[in-house]
Amino acid sequence: MDIDFVVTWVNMDDPEWQNEFSKYSGNKDNTKNGVSKARFRDYGFLKYWFRGVEKFAPWVRKIHFVTSGQKPDWLDESNPKIHLVSHKDFIPTEFLPTYNSVVIERYMYRIPGLAEHFVYFNDDFFIINNINPERFFRNGLPCDIAVFTYNPSWSQWYVRIKNNIRLINRHFDKKEVMKRWHDKWFHKSYGSRARWNYLLRFYNKFITLRVPHNAQPYLKKTFEEVWAAAGKELTETSSNRFRALTDYTPELFRIWQICKGNFEPYNTYSDTKMFPLMVKSKKAVKAIYEQAYSLICLNDNVHIRNYDIVMQNLHDAFQSILPEKSSERKPVWRRNSGAVMAVTARR
Repeated sequence: MDIDFVVTWVNMDDPEWQNEFSKYSGNKDNTKNGVSKARFRDYGFLKYWFRGVEKFAPWVRKIHFVTSGQKPDWLDESNPKIHLVSHKDFIPTEFLPTYNSVVIERYMYRIPGLAEHFVYFNDDFFIINNINPERFFRNGLPCDIAVFTYNPSWSQWYVRIKNNIRLINRHFDKKEVMKRWHDKWFHKSYGSRARWNYLLRFYNKFITLRVPHNAQPYLKKTFEEVWAAAGKELTETSSNRFRALTDYTPELFRIWQICKGNFEPYNTYSDTKMFPLMVKSKKAVKAIYEQAYSLICLNDNVHIRNYDIVMQNLHDAFQSILPEKSSERKPVWRRNSGAVMAVTARR
């Protein structure tokens, strides 16, 4: 079974990107329209994303590196595993340019050459220990956890999650779904995280599902099914160039996948961890040094204190476990005693 990785990235320091952003937003202040500096800033950790994949997941067939047309100057496009993808390659022209990540994500199933089985990464998700294909797919199905959670938050993100749930409730009968896939909804590996499943099993409607904020496996056919059923809603909101309260998030596709029974039960929290760097930077550094998880998310925030020190500590931790430069880096050609040698660029 071929498995691809999809990762999205943007260089917010690129003057051309900044000018285009200013043109459409009417403001060079990136905190406007939901585009904060923390969402896009890069402290040079992208190289560790590639190193982690090459060292700990060498079985991946292809890496689809998605940008608005940018690329790191060190990226070797000739590497057979690298597919450099521009938004214009898969997003309809009428919705470009877009600065709304959920619009980019809903169209990623259209990436040319994408495998049926793929794993979606943000660029702040990192592989820091050995991981097998079976962590993401078993019996041809994505590995996932199907558990409800009580979320009283009224944040903008929660409003968008509620949009997903309303759409899910229009297309699925909760009681029927949980009855048909009972063993998947009440799998023993979930442990105490399944408590809301038991409490709400007789409730008629879906509520928010727990969201493991990390690398997410998908079937491409799931996107095709959702688009066939909800294409009108997705098309209408694709014109949201920036984040909006009417958006549907990629969780829609994940929940749809779960409701169709197209997943294998797996407690994803057993080997993944999200670290909000504003409050857990030291724990993140420790986890990297100790390789305590297979997958981690480093959640940036504009209010991180001693930001440069935190980033340097993370860099040192990554460097300790991933010192070797990956093959995704361009070779630098040097002459030595009349012979030409290829040396990996130092990044």
